[in-house]
Amino acid sequence: MKVTQDGNFAENMSGEKCDTVLASSILNEKIEETAKEQNIQYVKTNVACTECFDAYMIHPEEYVKRLPKDKNITCSEMEAFALFYTAKMLGKEAACLLTVVDSNCKKEVLTTEEREKSLNDMIRLALETAIKI
Repeated sequence: MKVTQDGNFAENMSGEKCDTVLASSILNEKIEETAKEQNIQYVKTNVACTECFDAYMIHPEEYVKRLPKDKNITCSEMEAFALFYTAKMLGKEAACLLTVVDSNCKKEVLTTEEREKSLNDMIRLALETAIKI
């Protein structure tokens, strides 16, 4: 999993111009292994990390157009880049689990029941994986 951002977190933290950072392959392997054991559906994907919650963007479709097509980004969130970059700078491992519950670009929203099920699965996956680490 890669996280791409168009902000300046890395430059502010270390002076490095960096727009993409990787999740820990070690942790991702544990997450994938656990998902298979627990029969939890998962998608390993690349993420855009925004500085603004996209629900508040006036033109989210313009943001999507700016994303590099070669990065194969399928969703967005706001924290993973800082988490992964900080871990990289400290020599630590980091990964994240996301549940996409709505999309401004596709104008789709999960029902309350779908949100509850997917969030519960994500929480169970996180806890079951944490036991193995």
